[in-house]
Amino acid sequence: MIKSLDRQDCELILKQNYIGHLAYIYRDRPFVIPITYYFSDNRIICYSGEGHKIDAMRKHAPVALEVSDITTINHWQSIAVHGSYEEFEGSNAKALLHEFSLGVKEVILNKEHRDLSFISEFSAKIEKNDIPIVFVINIEEMTGKMRRK
Repeated sequence: MIKSLDRQDCELILKQNYIGHLAYIYRDRPFVIPITYYFSDNRIICYSGEGHKIDAMRKHAPVALEVSDITTINHWQSIAVHGSYEEFEGSNAKALLHEFSLGVKEVILNKEHRDLSFISEFSAKIEKNDIPIVFVINIEEMTGKMRRK
């Protein structure tokens, strides 16, 4: 049976995951790419280096994020988040990147029970002022479906 998810169920899926598919428009064409994220306070925190994704979102702020948990063809859940891109700089970017790194570490520990030595990369970036572009997706709408047989 396929059923719609309410907002609370959608938020739970966001909280329990850290990889999604970001959708944005670039040169009048849709693009979808995988991205690491952290969900906090009705927004999705992300980071990236300079490139066409950032250029595209700076020009066209509406974006979407898809997150799914798929076990089998008859046991899955998927959500779509629609929102707007907002970029941060300076101390605000550092604080968000710190929140992102701690949050993703916790999600991975809870979900996958594995060592996260790579998280130190974020701390190194913060200390060296080598801050990537930090942005959030301000959530405007969430929808989701699930199937259990």
